[in-house]
This record gives sequence, C-alpha cells and structure tokens, in this order.
Amino acid sequence: MREASELSTLAIREASYAAAAGEGAARVMLRCATLAKITDKPGQILRTFVSPAMNEVHRTMRPWMEAAGMAVGMDRAGNLRGVYPADADADMPRLLIGSHLDTVPNAGAYDGVLGVLMGLALVESLAGRTPGFAIEVIGFSDEEGTRFGAPFLGSRAVVGELQGALLQRIDHAGATVGEALREFGAAHTDAVDASLAPGSGAYLEFHIEQGPVLESRNLALGIVEGLAGQSRGNVVFRGRASHAGTTPMRLRSDALAAAAEWMTRVEAIASRFENAVATVGEIEAEPGAVNVIPGFVRCSLDVRHPEDSARDAAVRAIFDEAHVVGRRRGITVEAEQYHEHPAVRLAAEIVAMAERAAKRAGYATIRMTSGAGHDAMVMAPHLPSAMIFLRNPGGISHHPDESVAEQDMAAGLHAGLCFLDEYAAWIGKKEGGQHA
Repeated sequence: MREASELSTLAIREASYAAAAGEGAARVMLRCATLAKITDKPGQILRTFVSPAMNEVHRTMRPWMEAAGMAVGMDRAGNLRGVYPADADADMPRLLIGSHLDTVPNAGAYDGVLGVLMGLALVESLAGRTPGFAIEVIGFSDEEGTRFGAPFLGSRAVVGELQGALLQRIDHAGATVGEALREFGAAHTDAVDASLAPGSGAYLEFHIEQGPVLESRNLALGIVEGLAGQSRGNVVFRGRASHAGTTPMRLRSDALAAAAEWMTRVEAIASRFENAVATVGEIEAEPGAVNVIPGFVRCSLDVRHPEDSARDAAVRAIFDEAHVVGRRRGITVEAEQYHEHPAVRLAAEIVAMAERAAKRAGYATIRMTSGAGHDAMVMAPHLPSAMIFLRNPGGISHHPDESVAEQDMAAGLHAGLCFLDEYAAWIGKKEGGQHA
C-alpha cells in the first residue's frame, strides 16, 4: 500500500509539473515576442551592451520577476539579477539559471533571452513553494560581443574576469568598455557589485540549439556536456590605393583582391581539421569608393573546435596562409588574435542531473557538444554547470527566422522542474556528507 501511495503521489506531482510547464511555455512565448520589439535599431532586433534597448528590457522584465516573488536589481556590469529566496536563511545554497539579453545584429527572438525567461518561468511555476535552496535568474548584459568585439562581458564580470585589456576594447564610436561601465554606473547608482553571491552552488542554462541536430533526431531536448573553444582575431591587408581606371592590372597592389584570395583559403584550411569551423564575418575596405583600388582591408576571423590543440593549429595555418598570399602579391599582412577561450567540459554530476531530469519528464535526449559559445563556458570553471538545448526548427539562428516550438519550451520547463528536485536531493546528499 505504501508503494502504491508513493507512486500515486509521484504521478500527481508529474501531472502538476506538466500542467505548469505548459502554462509557463505560453508565457515564455509571449514574452519573447514582447522583448523582440525592444531594439536599438528599428526594423530589426538589436540589443548591445548597456544600450538604451537593454535598459528598456530591464524595465520590462523587472515587474515580471518581482511578481514571481524575486528581489530584482542590476549589477555594475549591466546584468539583470533576480533572486528567489529559499527562506529566511541567507546562507542557503543557491542555483543560478541564466543566459544573455543582448543580440547580434538583425537577430532572432529567442537566442539568449529564451534562457532567461525559462528561468523566470521555473520560479513562477513554484507558485511560492520554496525548493530548499535559493534561485538566482541572471540576464547577462553581453554574450555576443556585438558592441566591443569581445564576447561574454556580462558573465566575465560576474566571475571577476572583466579586467585588463578587455576594459580598453573600443566600440565604433571610440568609447572603451571601461568608459561604458563608468557611464552605466553613474546612471544606475543603486547597482551592486558584479560578483557571484555567497552560496552559489551550480549554474544551469537553457538555450536554443542554434543548429539542426535535435530536429534531425526528432528530439525536443539535448544535454550539453561540452563547448567548443573559440579564437577570434583580425587580419589586415595593406596594399596601395590607386585609380581604378588608370592602373594596369599587373601594377596593382589590391588589398581587397588579396583578402578575397585568402578568404577562399580559410574555407579550405578549416576543412582539413575535422570538426573545425572558421568564419570571416566582417570586412572593412578603404577608401571604399567604386573607382578606387582598395589599399586597406581588415577581416575578422572566428575559429572554433572542440579540441584546443586542433583549434590552435587551424589558426596558425590560416594566419600563415595570409602571409603567403601577401608575399606573393606584394601586400603587407598583419595577423593578430585578440580573443581566445578554451574548450570547456561541463560538470559530469550536473550534466547527469539534467539528463535524469529530462528522462523523468518523459523526454529522450542525446549528449551534445556546442559549437556556439555560451555564458556557461565562462561560468563552468567557477561553478558546476550544465546546459539544456531546445530543438530549433530548421536549425536557423542569429537570423530573424529563428524559431522554437511552444511544446518544446514546455518540455524544457518540465525537465527544469524535475531538475530542481534533482538539485535539492543533490544538496541534501552533500550536506548530509558534510555532517556525517
């Protein structure tokens, strides 16, 4: 009889979780649409580090978080932070759930912001119930690096890594990261230090997959166990600007032609390294006139690979090829890497916890390595971390056609509620061991 009673109680709980997840998914869908209308550039979704649109997103989200029983504020790096207290004991363990609120130019409605709203929806689903630990939902101010060309400014501030050369990065208007932070601090005198709160015990991030793998497997959810390392850099080609009509082809020193030849080689070199990807996403050519041969070209470079040694080798080969092209064409080449983040393996215990939670919610999953960068790769060296991917129809991301199905949001929230139970049990075991 006791076993039957326990099974009945479990069935009731799972039914209530499924119902709460369905209701929460509907709210998340509507809120994603609401936030998509808040932009720094009319006609497309664009929100950058501590920009006016980001401030408006904070003003929009704050009452949602407060209504869920959270204490809400901002830190001095522009991160939105809401804390759902465990009880009167301020020293209770804390689970962090977060993602980013900034976007790439002409973005979709779900990248980043979905994960923050999923965290809020989980808190709302508790309906005032305390799970035995505090929950902090963080909307990071910068993950994409759109404004300053360096990613993860929000999460790096939280773990104490926003310093040194990063503070000297310059945006297109000539402002540095440090100046932007000082301006933000002057306008938000109530902002708190950007740091991990005492008792922070783990980090969980929900995110759309940004690729087609889950859809190809007909799976709603994937469990991320690792993230590919990233290198970013610039390659500059310096030739000689001259008249387009009077300079014979054999006498030209065309920086853009050299850059174009090198870009085709980038694609070929990356293909030699299995699982490597390399992208030239920005090109700046000067003087930029139709009748002038370009004398200066700057190209960005983004290289990613799950293994750091292979990524390093690919970057060296791509930079070497730029110099080969330059020598053959009489072009001066400067190649510099300005950002590197090593590949990250997420915490086995927390990853397994997320996997069990999804299974308990009734969803089959696969283990995945993310080629995209996420705040989890910054948080993971400081807190045990895991990620849950949601299926992305068509695999399209960083684009207005990006989409997520409401039923998959519900799947993620159901798994999230089960994860809260798993986390409470994990904390109980840890504390029991400490007191044994």
